[in-house]
Amino acid sequence: MAAPRVAPATLKAWLRDGGELAILDAREEGEFSTGHLFWAVSCPLSVAELRAPVLLPRRDVRVVCADAGEGHADRLATVLNGIGCPKVHVLEGGVRAWAAAGFELFTGVNVPSKAFGEWVEHHYGTPSVDAAELHALQAAATDMVVVDSRPLPEFRNMSIPGAINVPGAELAYRVPSLVKRPDTLVVVNCAGRTRSILGAESLRQAELPNRVVALRNGTMGWELAGFRCNRGKEDRYPAGTPRDAEASLSRARRFSTRHGAKVIDRDGLQRLRAEAGRTTYLFDVRDPSEYAAGHPPGARSAPGGQLVQATDLWVAVRHARIVLADDTGTRAHMTAGWLRQLGGWEVFVLEGAMEGKLEIPPPPALPPATPRVTVAELDGLLRENRASVVDLSRSLAFRAGHIPGAVWGIRTRLRGVVARLPSDRQIVVVAPDPSLAALGVAELRGLVPMPVAALEGGTAAWAAAGLPLDADRNDPPDEACVDTWLRPYDRNHGVEQAMRAYLSWEVDLVRQIERDGDAKFGAW
Repeated sequence: MAAPRVAPATLKAWLRDGGELAILDAREEGEFSTGHLFWAVSCPLSVAELRAPVLLPRRDVRVVCADAGEGHADRLATVLNGIGCPKVHVLEGGVRAWAAAGFELFTGVNVPSKAFGEWVEHHYGTPSVDAAELHALQAAATDMVVVDSRPLPEFRNMSIPGAINVPGAELAYRVPSLVKRPDTLVVVNCAGRTRSILGAESLRQAELPNRVVALRNGTMGWELAGFRCNRGKEDRYPAGTPRDAEASLSRARRFSTRHGAKVIDRDGLQRLRAEAGRTTYLFDVRDPSEYAAGHPPGARSAPGGQLVQATDLWVAVRHARIVLADDTGTRAHMTAGWLRQLGGWEVFVLEGAMEGKLEIPPPPALPPATPRVTVAELDGLLRENRASVVDLSRSLAFRAGHIPGAVWGIRTRLRGVVARLPSDRQIVVVAPDPSLAALGVAELRGLVPMPVAALEGGTAAWAAAGLPLDADRNDPPDEACVDTWLRPYDRNHGVEQAMRAYLSWEVDLVRQIERDGDAKFGAW
């Protein structure tokens, strides 16, 4: 049975009625980035069975599926019905009908967070310096600290000379102990604008006495100004609890309280989670390595800075409740204050989060019934030309390294891939997530007569065995990378033009959200 349709005007009214609502876009991320609703969240068909359950912790929430008219929304609705979601609708006419009704479509990804960053700069008057000013300050040996607010892999890829990596929510927690003198200048950067602005303003709101500025346009602005970025750097903040953690917590608590965040204990959390009719998310905002060592039961890892920078990766339900956990509280309170201003969710900080029983995630493993081969077995099959490898990794990960001879594909769009494979060879599926590999095996078994199995441990296990990987920045080519939004520096052509377009897009978001009317930053 087809899911009921909802007209654009009705959906617009639902967005403003105060009830819980999730808008899931069924297209691949690259397609989603060409035009989507402001509060829509990307839930591509290729990973929907894995992504939807964590986006929708309460299954009976009201959901609207969207696409651009290709039929993906109906298929997503079927998946949602299959995991127990009874209130699923499809946007009638998709995003084209939404635009035809006179409503705004937004390009790019993480749009609410990006737009929020621009709002923060305007609202708080966050000071900034451009690349030439920073370069001149460095040349003059100015007493300063440059901190990069992105996760370590992004920092490793490109960084400002002399910068150290202090991601997002770590800033208010770590920087006070890194700065030795009150007159030391602190410069916060990211790749573009959002995390530079939010990082600098976090330190200001956390009452750091030093002068704090954002690097305008981040590493992109640095390179556009003709300066070179470093590659492969690993410089990070010192591990462990900072010596001034208690003072940082007091300042962070004042910030979150000012913006309406609340505190809750474990008993209160259980009451929230048991309450019917409300969605509750539980996130551990510490560094992923801390999360892996033990976290509150049922919590998902969502490093605080990234949770604010890319909220739509974790939170799909408007008007939901969000509970944040960390060990000393500073990171949770800073994240809570920003989430309150960004989306108006009911936000709680979990006190005593690391007390009592903690959960350690088990190693990922293939479902028991999935046919499989080991690395040694696949190596032998490939040497004898008896196997073909289909890799379901993200396209950018495939470019960076894949098993020699592997063919890249998107799990729900494998017919074209199958047509390129020899008909006399077993197919071995490789994926970063064992559950995705299992879904890929099932998909292919419905398309081909040959045996299909998954590689235990995926590409990581292959590399760990000392076997070679191929890397090719042009495979797949830019136009084929529909599974991801290509950042300017992921592109093979027109990088400088893409950087300039991206920075202009971020700045222009403020005007577009004013026209759209569904974001009320700071006024919830």
